[in-house]
Amino acid sequence: MQQVQSLVRALGILNTLADSDDGMTLTEISQRVKLPPSTVHRLLTTMQHERYVTFDGERTLWSIGVQAFSVGNAFTKNRNLSQIARPYMRALMEESGETVNLAVADGGEVIFLSQVECRKMMRALVTPGRRALMHCSGVGKALLAFLPAKDVDVVIAQHGLPQMTERTRITADSLKNDLAIARKQGWVLDDEEHAVGLRCVAGVVRDETGDPIAALSLSGPAARIPEERIAVFGNLIRRVCGDLSREYGGIPV
Repeated sequence: MQQVQSLVRALGILNTLADSDDGMTLTEISQRVKLPPSTVHRLLTTMQHERYVTFDGERTLWSIGVQAFSVGNAFTKNRNLSQIARPYMRALMEESGETVNLAVADGGEVIFLSQVECRKMMRALVTPGRRALMHCSGVGKALLAFLPAKDVDVVIAQHGLPQMTERTRITADSLKNDLAIARKQGWVLDDEEHAVGLRCVAGVVRDETGDPIAALSLSGPAARIPEERIAVFGNLIRRVCGDLSREYGGIPV
């Protein structure tokens, strides 16, 4: 594919400045992008005219400008989570061999947006629009793990901790212990807590502020997700959720 050299160079400079917390000198930018200072200065002044970069004369530092923010912000207004997530869900199903679900929080519960079914005879089917309690579902616990503590308390007060199976976390302390582990390892387990014989391993998708916006889960019969595979699936879903978070413009766990 033919590329416009000056455009590629300008975008490289913008990407370099975006990684800087406090601005960069012309020399630093030149060294980073491996271009002559004269070339970098010409591109910077052009972008400065269009407000994509700004120059601090007192400190002689270049930084990202307001127009770059405006253009980037347009992405957040038009992104479609389900559409962006679909290829990641498909790839996750292919790699794991299990059914993948996408869900979001709504009114202290989770609502399932979409599913990619595995090809095996026994599989967990969830229709889009179905709701579930957060404390006993993999996607719900993944979302709770990255909410502020006060918001977790609100969910518990609003919906309680009803027992669905013998393994359901029915005390705030036991649930919060699971959430603490999830924050540390980057994924959470629903160990037959919602339905007997069903295990789910879930991770969280986060936006540009680090807030949880959705969760992905791998679901399947406990016989196909034995103890020795749980951590393998957990690390897999953490990686995919991180990739999806970045694609969405967010901050991965």
